[in-house]
Amino acid sequence: MSCVKTLPLLLGLSASLLGAASAWALPEDSEQPIHVQADTAELDDKQGVAVYRGDVVITQGTLKITGDTVTITQTPSGEIDVFTSVGKPAYYEQKPAIDKPIVKAYGLTIQYFSSSERIVLIDQAKVVQEGNTFEGEKIVYDTKRQIVNAGRANDTQITSPRPRIDMVIQPRKKEQTQ
Repeated sequence: MSCVKTLPLLLGLSASLLGAASAWALPEDSEQPIHVQADTAELDDKQGVAVYRGDVVITQGTLKITGDTVTITQTPSGEIDVFTSVGKPAYYEQKPAIDKPIVKAYGLTIQYFSSSERIVLIDQAKVVQEGNTFEGEKIVYDTKRQIVNAGRANDTQITSPRPRIDMVIQPRKKEQTQ
């Protein structure tokens, strides 16, 4: 693999990945520089796969993704297909709007499926937004339709089984009228 061919793959993977995850994002995030920090990087041009290992931190604007290992795969046409972050836990955060606090998501595995615009949190899954929490074995968030599904992760081996989901919903603050 040559450095000349690897750089466009690396930049293309990172730009597509982070631009696609912008449904939970400020519009300015996709215009910000992308920063990737890792102990090692392995890029396979033929397979369209990039694997980053060792305290991986990817940032772009308010977006932050961390994990022990982050794997990014491309389709044959060069589009981002899936990114997978694995950690103890893997972590995702992003500010959805100027007037909204950061959304935080955790899981031992976090997957982003670009074509369907879904984020899947598996094993010890948790989402925190505006003081509300949502926890379970598996949480699937459809960023396009803004639909959340949570429940058992039947197709995956789980380290901490949770037969039920757990939610905490904060009361809405009433508008003050004078």
